[in-house]
Amino acid sequence: MKKLYNRFKNTLSELNPQLKRYYIFVGASLVFGIGLQIGLGMLGVPWYFSMGAVMAIFILLPMIMRRRQMRNMGNYGSGSGIGGGFFGMGSQGNAGGVRYVCLVCNNKHKGGTCPRCGSKMQRADF
Repeated sequence: MKKLYNRFKNTLSELNPQLKRYYIFVGASLVFGIGLQIGLGMLGVPWYFSMGAVMAIFILLPMIMRRRQMRNMGNYGSGSGIGGGFFGMGSQGNAGGVRYVCLVCNNKHKGGTCPRCGSKMQRADF
């Protein structure tokens, strides 16, 4: 039994923190749902109403959690141009395409050659 406990403890400590938080959230909602079902059963509510309430909890709470995480990420993938976006695009506010940075003089520009020094050595800056 101790070997099983140590294996579980090591596995739990190696989990991704977000995944661990999600598992704790699902476990807490399971405990809350069972408690709600028992409480409503003691009040005399029919089983199908309490089962519907528990199913609503299991459907709605993960949706609310996912929406909150998406809002915290900065509306990833929204068309507003604000926030995360694909590889951070839209976070700088320049929707004018690709900008380049000269490797010689570190000038940001939009063309094939650097307007300051004339060098063609550049890197893309998204």
